Amino acid sequence: MTESAKPPASAPAPAPAQAPAPAPAPAPAAPPEDSPALYLVAVEFGDCDPAGIVWFPNFYRWLDAASRHWFVHRGYPSWRETEAAFGLVGTPIVDVQTRFMAPAQYGDRLVIETAVVEWRRSSFVQRHRVWRGDMLLLDSTEVRVFARRGEGGRGIRALAIPDAVKAL
Repeated sequence: MTESAKPPASAPAPAPAQAPAPAPAPAPAAPPEDSPALYLVAVEFGDCDPAGIVWFPNFYRWLDAASRHWFVHRGYPSWRETEAAFGLVGTPIVDVQTRFMAPAQYGDRLVIETAVVEWRRSSFVQRHRVWRGDMLLLDSTEVRVFARRGEGGRGIRALAIPDAVKAL
């Protein structure tokens, strides 16, 4: 390189290219005002641990109730009736992923928003979001199976989900 081709000593070196900062995640919208996908919970004193916040297993109890509520509000019969009709005894969980974002406390009124996001042959994926007002407290995804009693009444076995159920 010749002297005339060199940049002047006072010229700053070009800055390395930087990726733009990621955009902040949009705030989740509040649940709909009234929907059969909603299950309401009043947090009682006994739902809380000594720190005064909901003891986390109680959320799973409420999510299970919200799951059944989802079927009931679409006209699906009780598990006793479905067992008599075609052997279905329930929809046990085989996988769950939950993200806790904020605590709930005694006196809170919670709304659980539930949706089936995927139907499979004998299982389905259900998503639950727990709200206090417009604040999202919990986001959970469950994989549940349609189950019948096992041979001789021992254990359970997967049961194909009827198309009529998938149409709910």
